[in-house]
Amino acid sequence: KQWYQRRVRGTNHEADQPAHLTLKDDSVPIERNYAIYDGPEGRFCPAGVYEYVPEEIGDGYKLQINAQNCVHCKTCDIKCPSQNINWVVPEGGGGPTYNGM
Repeated sequence: KQWYQRRVRGTNHEADQPAHLTLKDDSVPIERNYAIYDGPEGRFCPAGVYEYVPEEIGDGYKLQINAQNCVHCKTCDIKCPSQNINWVVPEGGGGPTYNGM
């Protein structure tokens, strides 16, 4: 299924590349974005990269980044109300391929 998703999206993520999606402050997603805005990261990403999942211990939630789903649209870099997501260009020639252009 993952191969199919990558094929349809036209993106490629090499396993040995550094993360291209990181948080500037790990506390911001829960303490600010989830508390004030009800976790917009889980809604604005068209590829489902950001997901609030239950903590392993306790009753809270944490922001999980599923970077392998990223289609490199930069929506997260633009829409995060706290500007807490650091999006950098993926290395290794990855990224979307636009057929017919």
